[in-house]
Amino acid sequence: MAVADLHTKINLQYSSRLSYVSNRLSYSRRFSLRPLPQPHNSRICCSVTSKEVQAPVTVNTEDPKKKPDCYGVFCLTYDLMAEEETKSWKKMINIAVSGAAGMISNHLLFKLASGEVFGPEQPIALKLLGSERSFQALEGVAMELEDSLFPLLREVSIGIDAYEVFQDADWALLIGAKPRGPGMERADLLDINGQIFAEQGKALNAVASRNVKVMVVGNPCNTNALICLKNAPDIPAKNFHALTRLDENRAKCQLALKAGVFYDQVSNVTIWGNHSTTQVPDFLNAKINGIPVKEVIKDTKWLEEEFTEKVQKRGGVLIKKWGRSSAASTAVSIVDAIRSLVTPTPHGDWFSSAVYTAGNPYGIAEDIVFSMPCRSKGDGDYELVKDVIFDDYLRSRIKKTEAELLAEKRCVAHLTGEGIAVCDLPGDTMLPGEM
Repeated sequence: MAVADLHTKINLQYSSRLSYVSNRLSYSRRFSLRPLPQPHNSRICCSVTSKEVQAPVTVNTEDPKKKPDCYGVFCLTYDLMAEEETKSWKKMINIAVSGAAGMISNHLLFKLASGEVFGPEQPIALKLLGSERSFQALEGVAMELEDSLFPLLREVSIGIDAYEVFQDADWALLIGAKPRGPGMERADLLDINGQIFAEQGKALNAVASRNVKVMVVGNPCNTNALICLKNAPDIPAKNFHALTRLDENRAKCQLALKAGVFYDQVSNVTIWGNHSTTQVPDFLNAKINGIPVKEVIKDTKWLEEEFTEKVQKRGGVLIKKWGRSSAASTAVSIVDAIRSLVTPTPHGDWFSSAVYTAGNPYGIAEDIVFSMPCRSKGDGDYELVKDVIFDDYLRSRIKKTEAELLAEKRCVAHLTGEGIAVCDLPGDTMLPGEM
């Protein structure tokens, strides 16, 4: 049978396409209701039916690292509409992940691919961003995803160019960032990582979905998220989040331990402010078994001092014990943060996320990214919770973390289009998990 005839075969027939790029196996699984495209003239390709094989051969002259490519078995194209199990599946969503060869991603990607995050009927495509240095490791990650046989994982692509990897992204999980090294000033870290997130913001603005949801994990995550959103003016500022869910989870754990209950009995916990040691774990509004925490734990000194400090410094303590920063629990908190946006918030409860402060009801300074209590209808959007109370202690702590974020904002003015940077940070507060 001629190659042209193969490409016009009825599209419910099993077919596949193997692509070898520069002696590297690349792959992607996907739905198709169209005839397969003719082989691209820069690839070695073959179209396969159950009985016949044709393989027109050409020479690839492109550098495979310059753009994302499907990897290995994920380049197989299956026509699955006739299969009963896929009839209830939703439209595939594209999830871009930066720092995809790192330890956090090593835990997170498999949770995403398993259906744990978006549900058992939601097929996904993973678009993985690395660097020249990490490209081989990125290939290793793709190989492990291949070997895991996740039915919902329809496509995997890898690359080092954000403008390619972020194409049509529905979610962007920005994990990759430079860690703070010995002797590095906080202002230097803000500038170095700020440049990364400014560029990624521009890439998202250029090529991502117009309603992409962005979760910034790389530290200093609040100000990195601010830089990113300022460089993506065509994407709603409300769509940007900085991760403070791990801090919330840590606070719930400490309250549960003190009260002698399991942590599923702890609700309405808010982390206010910056993801740093100025963060404010809110015990005033938190509840245990539906009862205000201060009525269950009557040791105010413990709540204001030991509890607060434990949550603020938990990451640093973990490093001393473990020898490295928290990766698995960070990945779990990213899952929790996304699920809080794609599933309705339980009645009366809320969750913490660092979001843009424009129009907030708490009197917090405008135009920063600040962790606050949120609720969601499960549509990926959120609203700020209005039924919270404040006392003098809570307000004074919120003012301190607000001042730090305003100082960070001034320090990165050159990256947000607001003029010349002036760094007057109110102290070298460590980020949770910094050495």
